[in-house]
Amino acid sequence: MHNPIKKNLLGPVDDFDEFLRSQRGLADNTRISYHSDLIEAAAYFQQHALNDWQSVDRFAVLQLLVHLQNEGRARQSISRLVSTLRQFYLYLRRQHIVNSDPLELVTLPKGQRKLPTVLTEDEVQALLEVPDTTKKLGIRDRTMWEVMYATGVRVSELINLTLSELHLEVGLIQPRGKGDKERIIPIGEVAIDWLQKYLRQVRPKLLKKQRSQFVFLNAHGRQLSRQGVWKNLKADVLAAGIDKDVTPHTLRHSFATHLLENGADLRVVQELLGHADITTTQIYTHVSRKRLSAVYNRYHPRA
Repeated sequence: MHNPIKKNLLGPVDDFDEFLRSQRGLADNTRISYHSDLIEAAAYFQQHALNDWQSVDRFAVLQLLVHLQNEGRARQSISRLVSTLRQFYLYLRRQHIVNSDPLELVTLPKGQRKLPTVLTEDEVQALLEVPDTTKKLGIRDRTMWEVMYATGVRVSELINLTLSELHLEVGLIQPRGKGDKERIIPIGEVAIDWLQKYLRQVRPKLLKKQRSQFVFLNAHGRQLSRQGVWKNLKADVLAAGIDKDVTPHTLRHSFATHLLENGADLRVVQELLGHADITTTQIYTHVSRKRLSAVYNRYHPRA
């Protein structure tokens, strides 16, 4: 019979679970997954005389990973546990429960194929809720993330989007992509609502007495730069507690993957993304299958 996990280890895990529920609003299944990973890690550390999270160092984490590998644990399962521990230690440091993060120098061996980073639907929601929409630039940033996730536009297409390319009355936008090619993309009601709010309440204040054809402006009323979008997104990803290497292109990857996972046709996704060759779009079927396999391996009794 296993010894019950001591309070110094269990207490922060329970507090983190409550934080995910009340502050991040994560789905129950996601929280249960995080909690299960942390309980397993806590039990292992306690077995090795580490009775609080501050005592866990990089060496102890690496020993845990070797132990799981020796047990034959799937690589996806180990990767998920590492990701959970990263988010947990980010929380512990913010709460001043620990002084250092033992995960900082822990890396996993790369797989054979580099797949694009994709956010889960919960992570997208957490990101969208970060900007402070009581402020002008918060409304602008929320609008940008909504548009990027709703349409899959590239960051270059976003910053070059002009007022004449918005056809919100019919639910469409018409950005210029690579090679100056135009394409028409449907845009959802939520993104349209944020765009209208931004155009009505914020853009005129940013513009002041200047003129600009561009939709998204910086604090000085000029066209927003790629670097500006990248910098603001990185800050919001950090604030959302998302432990992934997120770039503006990640929202495009997430848009495509979520469409395919919910039954969209590959050719339709190709058109929406503006890919000249469907083989470029097919990378997202690998991402989708990988995630389906992870779900199958985790939940099927005979997987």
